[in-house]
Amino acid sequence: MENFIVSARKYRPVTFESVVGQQHITNTLKNAIKNSQLAQAFLFCGPRGVGKTTCARILAKTINCEKTSAQVEPCGICSACVSFQNGNSFNIHELDAASNNSVDDIRSLTEQVRIPPQAGNYKIYIIDEVHMLSQAAFNAFLKTLEEPPPYAIFILATTEKHKILPTILSRCQIFDFNRIRIDDITEHLATIAGKEEINFDTDGLHLIAQKADGGLRDALSMFDQIVSFSNRNVSYKAVLENLNILDYDYYFKITESLFTENLSECLLIFDDVLNNGFDGDQFITGLASHLRNLLVGKDAQTLKLLEVSEGISQRYLKQSKETSVSFLLSALNIANQCDLNYRNSKNQRLLVELALIKMCHIAAAISISEGVIINGSPSSEDGTKKKTEARNADAPNPEPIIPTLTAPAEERIAVSKEKIAQVVEEEHETAPPIQEIETQKPEIKIPSNSTSLIAASSIIPNLNELDNSISREEEQKPSYISGDSRQEYTADTFLKVWTAYANKSKQYGKINLFTIMTSAQPTLLEAFKVELVLESKLQETQLHAEKIDLLNFIRIELQNYGIELETRIAEQSTKKILYTSSDKYKHMAEKNPKLEDFKKLFNLDLDY
Repeated sequence: MENFIVSARKYRPVTFESVVGQQHITNTLKNAIKNSQLAQAFLFCGPRGVGKTTCARILAKTINCEKTSAQVEPCGICSACVSFQNGNSFNIHELDAASNNSVDDIRSLTEQVRIPPQAGNYKIYIIDEVHMLSQAAFNAFLKTLEEPPPYAIFILATTEKHKILPTILSRCQIFDFNRIRIDDITEHLATIAGKEEINFDTDGLHLIAQKADGGLRDALSMFDQIVSFSNRNVSYKAVLENLNILDYDYYFKITESLFTENLSECLLIFDDVLNNGFDGDQFITGLASHLRNLLVGKDAQTLKLLEVSEGISQRYLKQSKETSVSFLLSALNIANQCDLNYRNSKNQRLLVELALIKMCHIAAAISISEGVIINGSPSSEDGTKKKTEARNADAPNPEPIIPTLTAPAEERIAVSKEKIAQVVEEEHETAPPIQEIETQKPEIKIPSNSTSLIAASSIIPNLNELDNSISREEEQKPSYISGDSRQEYTADTFLKVWTAYANKSKQYGKINLFTIMTSAQPTLLEAFKVELVLESKLQETQLHAEKIDLLNFIRIELQNYGIELETRIAEQSTKKILYTSSDKYKHMAEKNPKLEDFKKLFNLDLDY
């Protein structure tokens, strides 16, 4: 049986041109070779599986190539290239720092550096996972890295640059490798599938690229796995089943149910997700990503940020037009909070279901917040406006459009008073003399360009009715509503009100506040000031948090807005200390010094 070679090794790039997704690095290295400006040490850093070691090998191979092409690529046929490909090159050495990280290994390496190359111009040392070297090994390697022989070049590769000493970093040219784009991985997988004569679905390859998270080696490993699983037919469904990924259809359906407030359908879809073996955290994070994609799809300029295939992108574009931005933002916030609290929740399924219930009622909450529900009956502002315009269109003298008032009665009255004052002031300036008013029927002249007067006359059609409504509402208000009220009260009356608020706080579960208010009796001072002596700073902090509500309650009940509450921490009395046997002896020795002399004379030890 022919030995199987995984795709990550079989299709490993051998030239700079074949490296996927790192053109900014390959172009720099090719120019450095072309202009003979090679550094003494390179550091390749980045995530796993993005081509660090591959680029290091291509660079080493190209440097020693005897017949470099015009595009600065190794020829692959010279003795240096052939020996490297066969693994018996004497000029290119690879060291795995994960298993050779001691000082002795680095000393052996420095001994080899002293020997010049027998064939070729350079000796290249590739040290992979260099961050695994010990502190002592780094220090032993430092001098050789700073001043190597002119024929020695070091290429270091690591996934964790932050673990390397700054003294090492300062001696290297640093190249940061990026995560490979999803489109580049998809295109590379399609090329390999074509060479291997494997049937594939573009959406399936795109899903593999997303799951790889920017690592080409991971993508190739998953590709080989799915090829075996699906019998050389890489379809979208096969990728979903093998990689345990939630289908996009779940998220499209549940988003539609959320926006239409179909709670039953949402819970059934989530139950189906759990029955298929998926985790609730995986579902909620996927839903958050789906909502984010819908928000991105709202604008044609940000549509390119969707890292999905063309077919899925069109579905996102269609659903984003059906959902509102306010719904998406609110749902994203709920999904994010659910994700943050998921690991600490004891009932994780209930947590996700509560999040779905909240999302289902977002539309109703938004309608209420925008004032769409007026006088207890749902209506639309746009619909009301259109109906008013249609009704006024047929009338001979169309009336001005009057906005529906939803403010409380007190606010409406305040606004009305301001409008009346404004109308009276402006009309007073243009009013005729008093003598003419006595003989003429009074008229109110409204300037044509005065929108405020039209609104005022529309809001207040009858001044007599307004005065009556104002007087009725003022009669219903209690007499102590004025902020200037200063009613006298006795200590017993104040104590009753104080106790009533304490009992009220106990009913609402504020046990600490109840204890503070009942443990010490307040003292009435002059000028309506009240003093309360507390035991600790903690009690003062807790009372201060409730001080505003407490004072408002007392002032209203006693009809006195001059009451002020002052707090004072009681002086701590000296507490008795329980002395130990050692303290007792020291006290006795201070009063009778001969006791210490007696102890030293007989060389006594005290038994404490």
